[in-house]
Amino acid sequence: MIDEVELQILNSEHLDTLSRFSLPIEQERFTALPKDMLEVTEERQPIVILHHSTPVGFFVLNSGVRVLEYTDNPNALLLTAFSIDQNHQGKGYAKGGLQQINTLVKNCFPQCNEIVLAVNHKNISAQKVYEKVGYQDTGKRKIGKLGEQYIMSYPIS
Repeated sequence: MIDEVELQILNSEHLDTLSRFSLPIEQERFTALPKDMLEVTEERQPIVILHHSTPVGFFVLNSGVRVLEYTDNPNALLLTAFSIDQNHQGKGYAKGGLQQINTLVKNCFPQCNEIVLAVNHKNISAQKVYEKVGYQDTGKRKIGKLGEQYIMSYPIS
């Protein structure tokens, strides 16, 4: 599956498909839909998960001051808004996309040596996917709009 999944920085070709992404109701409370997260700034870079050139997933890599809420590492990036379109869930795209992060970061963000993220303590399925690809609970906690969040870290090698 990993050879069939590719990460790409957002471009205009992806916008139409991303605007139609949907999530199951139980997942909507934990993440944002891509259509609400498309803004590119110096500190935000949307990333698309592709399967045979079709967008199936999405996330944002954040830099800057916001990252320091999650780690003391000045070379870390914060992963937010991770989602897989409802029509493409259960096919391994989340895991495949996350396994490609190391390569993307080395090529596009060479200063980065760590990815951090916050996952809600009630979002067990997301926790399991992150753990399967090597994210580790840092022991740090943050209170989000839905309660406690675990801060997880992935070293870029």
